[in-house]
Order: sequence, then C-alpha cells, then structure tokens
Amino acid sequence: MATKKKWFKKVRGSYLPIAREGWLSYIPYIVFVIAIYAYAMIYFGYSVASLLIILFGWIFAGVVMTWFASTHSK
Repeated sequence: MATKKKWFKKVRGSYLPIAREGWLSYIPYIVFVIAIYAYAMIYFGYSVASLLIILFGWIFAGVVMTWFASTHSK
C-alpha cells in the first residue's frame, strides 16, 4: 500500500505547509474568506449583521482549513 504524501507539518498547535499542494490549498481558503467579506459588505453594508456573517464565516473557514491540514499532516 502506497503512503500518502504529507502536505503540512504540525508546529505548536498549528499547521505549516511543507509541500506545494499545501501552499496551493490556501488559494481556495483566501478566495472564500474574501467572498464572505464581499457578500457581507454588498448585502448588509456596515452593520451588526455583516459583522456576524464575517465573524462566523471566517471562523468556519479557519476550522475547515485546520481540519483539512490535520488530515494531511505529518
């Protein structure tokens, strides 16, 4: 059975990319974070609703990215 290539390395409770694929996985993450911000600003402007959408969207993105890195780490 072939071993799976590791993309991230766990460092003090965080994950750092060690492979090209790890670095490239940040592209959809950054696009998603920017899209959340743009959506909130376009539809809700400067309001509490937009703040909550951004806050919870970015927390969700961070949790998903951390989970993804943990499944692909050394």
